[in-house]
Amino acid sequence: MEDIGAQIEREVGSWEGVTVHPHRFGGVEFRLGRRELGHLHAGGWADLPFTSRIREMLLETGRAEPHRAGIRGWVSAPFDDDTVELFRLGYERARVAQAVRETRRPGS
Repeated sequence: MEDIGAQIEREVGSWEGVTVHPHRFGGVEFRLGRRELGHLHAGGWADLPFTSRIREMLLETGRAEPHRAGIRGWVSAPFDDDTVELFRLGYERARVAQAVRETRRPGS
């Protein structure tokens, strides 16, 4: 049976435009263009970037914890059924930002 980390990697990596790369501190990293959506650590943790407002909401609702290394703007979450949804939240935000950038390009 596939472990939960592999399931998360397969699911997030299947989304349109998402690429999967080795992460500089181990594990795998997901990107949409040049933007990192987050990464998985072999120890069963995911790290994801969010705006301070979204980060605070995730912390207050218990969906994530402060980043394990204390990095501002990031949260950590153990691998569980909600992990994919956290990546989906970051992905949707990144897709909106990507669309906005494309409408602002000269000649668009």
